[in-house]
Parts: sequence; structure tokens; C-alpha cells
Amino acid sequence: KMAAAAGAAAGLWSEVNRCGQNGDFARALKSVNKILQINKDDVTALQCKVVCLIQNGNFKEALGVINAHTKVLTSDVIAFEKAYCEYRLNRIESALKTIQSASQQTDKLKELYGQVLYRLERYDDCLAAYRDLIRNSQDEYEEERKTNLSAVVAAQSTWEKVVPEDLGLREATYELCYNSACALIGQGKLHEAMKKLQKAEELCRQSLSEDSDATEEDIEAELAIIHGQMAYIMQLQGRTEDALQLYNQIIKLKPTDVGLLAVIANNIITINKDQNVFDSKKKVKLTNAEGVEHKLSKKQLQAIEFNKALLAMYTNQADQCRKLSASLQSQSPEHLLPVLIQAAQLCREKQHAKAVGLLQDFAEQHPANAAEIKLTMAQLKIAQGSVTKACMILRSIEELQHKPGMVSALVTMYSHEEDIDSAIEVFTQAIQWYQQHQARTNHGFCVFQPKSPVHLSLIREAANFKLKHGRKKEAISDLEELWKQNPKDVHTLAQLISAYSLVDPEKAKVLSKHLPSSDTMSLKVDVDALENSHGATYVRKKAGKLTGDNLQKEQGQGEVKKKKKKKKGKLPKNYDPKVTPDPERWLPMRERSYYRGRKKGKKKDQVGKGTQGSTTAGSSELDASRTASSPPTSPRPGSGAAVSATSNVIPPRHQKPAGAPATKKKQQQKKKKGAKGGW
Repeated sequence: KMAAAAGAAAGLWSEVNRCGQNGDFARALKSVNKILQINKDDVTALQCKVVCLIQNGNFKEALGVINAHTKVLTSDVIAFEKAYCEYRLNRIESALKTIQSASQQTDKLKELYGQVLYRLERYDDCLAAYRDLIRNSQDEYEEERKTNLSAVVAAQSTWEKVVPEDLGLREATYELCYNSACALIGQGKLHEAMKKLQKAEELCRQSLSEDSDATEEDIEAELAIIHGQMAYIMQLQGRTEDALQLYNQIIKLKPTDVGLLAVIANNIITINKDQNVFDSKKKVKLTNAEGVEHKLSKKQLQAIEFNKALLAMYTNQADQCRKLSASLQSQSPEHLLPVLIQAAQLCREKQHAKAVGLLQDFAEQHPANAAEIKLTMAQLKIAQGSVTKACMILRSIEELQHKPGMVSALVTMYSHEEDIDSAIEVFTQAIQWYQQHQARTNHGFCVFQPKSPVHLSLIREAANFKLKHGRKKEAISDLEELWKQNPKDVHTLAQLISAYSLVDPEKAKVLSKHLPSSDTMSLKVDVDALENSHGATYVRKKAGKLTGDNLQKEQGQGEVKKKKKKKKGKLPKNYDPKVTPDPERWLPMRERSYYRGRKKGKKKDQVGKGTQGSTTAGSSELDASRTASSPPTSPRPGSGAAVSATSNVIPPRHQKPAGAPATKKKQQQKKKKGAKGGW
């Protein structure tokens, strides 16, 4: 029996070997299982089973076999296979522990160690690992290692803002060109990065065109990640329409890379902002695809979550917005964006006081980020109309008090509130800060350096502000300080003299002696060149030489101008020079002394009086049909026969209105016209 079993096992091993060489691991697995039925603790058979399962993509089952036979499959025997299964199952921390616990660090384990460090975003350690691998190995995988090395450098530049060192890699493949472009994007060199991506696209097309099996769709699918990065550069450059068009083209290709789709969808959402929210809600589904969290970096995933919270706010999903921002804050307590999103949501709900309180609490808990939070608080106070409180918040930011931008903002706000004393105090504090930080200690002695341009600019602005608001005495000290720094500054001296003239005229006279003489101040200006310049509003005509005919014409024109007389005013048509004009002719008729009012017409008074349809007493006299002598009127051509003049006349009250039937018909027609529906 033992001989038969050994023979059967030998035959099965031959089958396993043949299937392994052919790449038929499913069939090899069946043979290995038969061997294990003969000897369940066969170490080689168990190793082969694990390899076959890995080759078939059954990583979970392979890890189960390893864990079920820990006594036989020790870490020395199966360390790489175990770590690889954990890596593929996205158990990155476990894979790192398995690698570190291995007694012998083989080349395979070192390769995997580099991949694990990259996934854990430990880029410095990863860079050192790949450098060691490239230095100590020579095989056909050298190009892949260089590509991985360039990917680490690109990640450092993008996520850690580290200036990448020149690795001296020859960019012969499109992968190396792509990684180099990503590193340039991290440095903000967008134009150079776009050129690298165009080169990567060209190399990719050349590489895939050599493969006879590759279709145009396969090439476009491979180029999708390069085009995605191109669109990102366009977006950063402000070419949002071009970027959006390219993003949508990539989505139409339906690439299998869920990470790429998630990034593109997120970027489209950032372009849409608070507009086209329906499209954004569709795109956000792509960011929720399975496996996205294992394809993107932590910062990418965080950015996607921030945008989800903002989209919830824009679509008035207050509860969802609060839930997402609270989750983000618990993950990154020191991050600014979650608390700013919460404050923005509260402001949309008109709860400004609550928003300010939330920001105040965060500023107290995280002093390192207090400056940015306080700026937001000040903005909210200004929106509420509390300018003075906003100024108090801004002045509490110690690290920004002396900055020219902050000083300018505070002075403007205090001026708006007409609080000139506080505005001057802001200038004074900023100037004092520069005076204190201008001195440096040298061997125990305080050595004062020349004033910086910012310091001098603040003094000048303070002086101008004080002069503008009538604080001459206070402005004098600032102007003297400026003049002391630059005695040749005529403008400052003129301001100083002007200020002293109102306070101390004698001092103004003394200072005026320092003004340069008029000869030294004469400006060498070419008047003709200035008048003929492009921006001149008035150009004097150049006086040309007048000779012969031209001189006569000029003289003739002068004589004509002298002879010209003022035209006489036009007189009215009925003007009679013998009759004296009415002295009151310039007054309105009602204001003239002889105006007696309008005469009321008799006929006008009779119109419209009496009952409806009745006639006045004189109407019969005016009726031509009543007079016997008047002949009957002849009918108009084409009209009906005229009524006889001698026919009995019916009184108006007993007559039917002549237009009544026609009016009724018209009303019926109108009703029919306006009626809805039909038969």
C-alpha cells in the first residue's frame, strides 16, 4: 500500500509540475488536494496549495489555509505568501507586521515592504526601501522599481509639499513621464506638467500601438488617467469649461478604475459648487463605489468627504451636513474645514450667534488655528452689522496686528464707525511693534537698524490719516520722523511746513528755509512732447509758417470775423411798429390785469342735461324732418329705401334702441368665442 501511495503521489506531483508550467493553477490545485489526502501535513503540498489559491485570486482562502496549519507553515516558510494575502485583502498593518516578523528578509519581501510602506503613506521609508532595492538588485524588473520610485517622489511633492530631488531617471516610458508630471503639479509648475503629460500620452500611444491586439478603446482606457490629470491642470488654470468637457469624456468611457472615477466626480462637484446640484448629486454616487477607500490617499478621501458635506449644505440637507461635518471633526479634531462647514450651516439657518459661539470654542481649544477662525468670526460680526465687535476680534489676533493689511482693514472699519481715536491707536501700536522688533542685540548692546520700508510706510499713512482728520499736532511727530529718515524728501518737508503753519508759524518759517530754490526745482519737461503724447486730452496745434496765399487767407478770415454782427431777433408776423406793445405780454393770460375769465357757451350748458333719451325744448326747431318745406333726403347708392318724412314719429322712450339687436348678436358671438371646449 505504501508503495502504491508513493507511486500515486509521484504521479500527482508530476501533474502539479506540468500544470504549474502551463499556468493551469486550477487543475494543479486539484492534484495538490489529492496529495494532501494522502498526507495532510505535507509542507510542500500546503505551500503549493497556497500558491495555487493566490494565483487564482482566492486570497482569503489562501490565508485561511496558512492560519489553519501554523504548526507546519511557520513564518520562515510562508512569510511572503501570508504578507501578500494580507496586502491584497487591504490588511496593510497586518502585512507590515508579518514582513517585520520574518527572520530572513528576502528580495521578494523587500519588494512587498516597499509597496506596504507606500500604501501606509510612509513616503520617506518607502523611498529608502526602493533605493536599496535598485542599488542591490539586477534583473528584468529594474524599470518597474524606477517607476515605483518616481511615484513615491510624486506623492511626496503632492501630499507633503516636499521639493523633489532629481533622481536622474530617464523618462523613456509613459509611466515615468506621468509621475514626473505629478511631481511638477505638486510644485505648482502647471505649464511644465502639461508638457510632460502630452509626452506621456504620445509614449503611451506608441507603446500600445505596437501591440496588435490593442484596440482604440483599450488605448483610450489606458490614456484615461493621463487625460484626467490634464483636466485637473486645466481646472487649476481656471479653464473650467475645457476641464469639465474632458472629465465628462472620461466618464463616458466607463473606466474600471474606481479611484479615477471618484477623483473625476469629485472635481466636477467642485466646479459645479452651489450650481447644477442635480448633476453633483449624480456624480457623488461615483465617490461611494466599493473599494474607493483602498485606491485613494487619506487627503483625497478627506477632500471628497468635505465636498459631500458642502453639497449637503447647498441642497438644504441640514441634518446630513451636520452628520458629515461632525464625523469629519471626530476624525481630524484640529482641522478647520469641519467647524467652518458647521458654522456656515448655522448661518444659513440664521443662527449667527450660535455660529460665532461654535467658532469661539474651537479657537480656545486649538490656539494654533485661532487666527483663521477669528477672521471668520469677524466676518460674521460684520455681516450682522457689529463692526466695533469685529474690530475687537481682529485686534485680538496678536500675530497679525502689525501686518499692513490688518492695519488697513481696522483703520477703514474704525473710520466707517467715525472712531478716529481707535484708528490712530491701531497705527500707533503697529508702529511701536516695528520699533521694538527693529532693534537687535549685539554683544549685550542694543543696536538699532534702519527702519524697514513697511515701518516707514505705516508712519507715512498714519501722518496722512491724522492730517486728513485735523490732528495736526499728532501728525507733526510722524512727519518729523519721516523727514529725519530722509532729509531730501521735499514732499514730507512740505507736509511738515503745512502742519506747522497752523500750529507754530515761526517754526514753519524756519523749516521753509530747507526747501530748495525754484531754480533747482524746475522740471525739465518737453511741453510739445507731453502735449503730443497718446494720453493728452488737449493738443495745441503746431504753428506753421504762413507765407503767400495762406497768410492772405488767415488775414481775410480775421477781417470777416471782425465784420460779423449779432443777428436781429425775429418779430411776430402781425407786428405793427405804430402800435405800442402790450406791457403785460410776458405774463400768462390769467395773471394779466384785463383778464375777465372764460365766457361760458350756451350750447355747451345744454348738452347732457335732462333724463336719458329726452330732448331739449329747442331740439324740435333744429329737426329738419319736422319742417314741411324740407324735401325728403335721397337714399345713398346701394342703401335701403329711405323712410318717408311724413311718417308718424314714435317718441324716443317708446322706441327700441336701433343698435340693440346687433349688440346682442355681438355679445353672443363674443360668448361663443370665449367658450371652452366643443362638441
